[in-house]
Amino acid sequence: MKILIVDDEEELRFRVRKALQSEQYMVETAGNGEEALDKIVDNDSFDLIILDIMMPMKDGLSVLHEIRDDGINTPVLMLTALGDLDSRVRGLNKGADDYLAKPFSMAELLARIRAMLRRGRQTNPLLSCGPVCLNTVNRSVTLNEKPVSLTVKEFAMLEFLLYNKGRVISRFSLAEHVWGDNFDPFTMSNFIDVHIKNLRQKIKIQRQESIIRTVRGTGYIIDDTP
Repeated sequence: MKILIVDDEEELRFRVRKALQSEQYMVETAGNGEEALDKIVDNDSFDLIILDIMMPMKDGLSVLHEIRDDGINTPVLMLTALGDLDSRVRGLNKGADDYLAKPFSMAELLARIRAMLRRGRQTNPLLSCGPVCLNTVNRSVTLNEKPVSLTVKEFAMLEFLLYNKGRVISRFSLAEHVWGDNFDPFTMSNFIDVHIKNLRQKIKIQRQESIIRTVRGTGYIIDDTP
């Protein structure tokens, strides 16, 4: 998978690139809209574009408008200033696939990217593991086709684990995704364990071990193997 990062903040480009490369993605970067267009038009092989709105030379919305006019349908994740609702709406209207407000956690960015790439491959809003199914559009969960009531935090945890199905997710990554930066890593571990315990009970498959398994000393993994 090849991803293009477009942002005029050098430090942010470096951090995002490092995070994506650690996940085995191929990454290219651009520091302004003109450079981004040159790379996109000359090499239309990107699987996803991360595009900042406020940039010199050519802003992100203009870049988005031009590539969509050229028939380039690569999924685009827009980066916006916190609370800039108008820019988000205009971005979505111009053909953006998703948006993320700055500042953001790297865990959430990675989850959004995996979700967008999965949607691009499957065009399916459903995430599943065994008889458990989560709908990312209407925010519902079913077990054996029967609705399951989850709290907001439980839903966020299950969604993040399903986005990363088959991967071991650390407690730190899970906490950062669900609670953002407002958590104490020294006290959060037991708190997460309690939430996981409650979630397991709600999606428990009769006479089977939970599909959410603990990886001792690391975190959790969700997969079809009990």
